[in-house]
Amino acid sequence: MSKIKTCLWFDKNAEEAANFYASVFPDSKVGKVQRSPTDYPSGKAGDVLTVEFTVLGQSFLGLNGGPQFQFSEAISFQVFTDTQEETDRYWNAIVSNGGQESMCSWCKDKFGLSWQIVPRALMAAMADPDPAAAKRAMQAMMTMRKIDIAAIEAARRG
Repeated sequence: MSKIKTCLWFDKNAEEAANFYASVFPDSKVGKVQRSPTDYPSGKAGDVLTVEFTVLGQSFLGLNGGPQFQFSEAISFQVFTDTQEETDRYWNAIVSNGGQESMCSWCKDKFGLSWQIVPRALMAAMADPDPAAAKRAMQAMMTMRKIDIAAIEAARRG
């Protein structure tokens, strides 16, 4: 067992979130679901208390802690993609299932968790050894919501 695991605080929908993430991303699954043995501040005995799940090979614990705490953009998951099709698939799954778009590769799922769907081509363009090419790529990215790899590559080329 790993010595560290990220715990994500949900408001009674940790199992739904885990199932959604497992349906969207490869190398993802829902593991043990722990039900509460007794009543607790935001739930009753028998309610789902925690859900162990894996997203893209990373282990997480979803805690149904209640409405007191919510996700913010201070925490996000970066998912690196290799193709436009992969970028579109992840972005569209998150946004079209109750999520919302933001700028520069950021979107938020219906549970309030922020994601960055980042094509590796964008990272390569912004790290171009030619400062003018990197600047053009970054300027192009700043106008986008979902990243358009062809547009980034065109901006990089000038």
